[in-house]
Amino acid sequence: MKTLFRNSTFNKLFFAAFASQLGSVVGNMAFAFYLVDRYSEKPSLATTAELMYSLPTLAVFWIVGVIADRFDRKIIAAYSDWIRAGLTALLLLFVHFDLLFACFLVLFLRSAISKFFGPAEMGLLQGSIPQDAYVQASGLNQMVMGMFMLFGMSLGAAAYHFIGIEGAIIVDAVSFMVSGLLISRGDFPGHARTPNGTGRLQDLRFSLLLKDFWHGLRYLMGNRLLLVLISGFLFFGLVNGVFAVLPIFAMKYKLSPDQYVVHSSLITVFLGVGFLIGSVLGPWMIRRLTRAPILIGGLFLSSLLIAGLGLADRIDVYFVLIFFAGIAIAPINIALGSWMPELVPPDRMGRVNALIEPVMMLGHSLALGCIALAFPAWISVTWLHYSVAICTVAVSGFYLASLPRLVRKLHQGPQAAVAADGEQG
Repeated sequence: MKTLFRNSTFNKLFFAAFASQLGSVVGNMAFAFYLVDRYSEKPSLATTAELMYSLPTLAVFWIVGVIADRFDRKIIAAYSDWIRAGLTALLLLFVHFDLLFACFLVLFLRSAISKFFGPAEMGLLQGSIPQDAYVQASGLNQMVMGMFMLFGMSLGAAAYHFIGIEGAIIVDAVSFMVSGLLISRGDFPGHARTPNGTGRLQDLRFSLLLKDFWHGLRYLMGNRLLLVLISGFLFFGLVNGVFAVLPIFAMKYKLSPDQYVVHSSLITVFLGVGFLIGSVLGPWMIRRLTRAPILIGGLFLSSLLIAGLGLADRIDVYFVLIFFAGIAIAPINIALGSWMPELVPPDRMGRVNALIEPVMMLGHSLALGCIALAFPAWISVTWLHYSVAICTVAVSGFYLASLPRLVRKLHQGPQAAVAADGEQG
């Protein structure tokens, strides 16, 4: 880990991703509290805001990966941050004049622009560190995610309480500016920035975009192991969609109606602490057990813990279970995050990585849409937990039925090639 931080390029990319994530989390959480507080009789508005974060993926997923593979990834990532900073200034204006529809429109556009950041950042990371550092880098990313789970909702609640929704939005804008500045000053190697050569904007045609997207899709369909891994992201999207609003809803409508802001923040504290511990244990567990058992066992254990959350009728029990769920979930994310760069060549990373998010966001949007329609009229908070548990155990079973066989085939291929070379010699 010390070796990674001695790499100044990795440092800038790491802290840029941190600042970009901070810019998303603080404002989004503060906006959720703003909606629940100001429009408490309309819980569907908070769910609608979450949809504004997820639906843009389905509109731009076919282009973001192609752009990341065709053009300079450094410029794409930096301008993604700076454009979001400009849109955040518009959001501040619309919130001030209480133009809710315009706020949702800006949230949609800002989320659409953010989708260009991920594939570009992943490509820059893959080309800036050696392959044997992927697990460590993935572990660090999970620790950052754990920190935002630990402090994200608390920061959003604190920002909303002390500086108001407008102050939280200003924090958003500053964070995006800092992230873009760090990336623009990063000294990334040429093969990381433009693995397919320098592209020109005037050469970009709709037919070329479709052709490149189709090539990425064909590559994915031809790699069974990669296809199985990415297929599981549909269920992860369902889980993420429910969890996007579950902490607030669980406290507001079941366990702590009068102090839901404090207790929903504490949920993310316990989940975040669990994530941090799981992020430390994850790389060690992957070295000892390999990735497939970590994915299968971690998902099954998580499903049991999430079902327990639905049964919990005391806040302290809920906190303990969410803490252990965080420990179980973090190694799953590390296993997936470190596996993808090993399976995908650098010149296709943007397109393949861009296919992950629409699969997740399809599940995410379906979950949020169902919640907006069904909660609280037809489905309770308890059954929201059960639905997440069912999805999680379904992914565990899917991976159990497919991953071990595909991993064996992957390892047998190089061994057979080595044996054939030995016979020829």
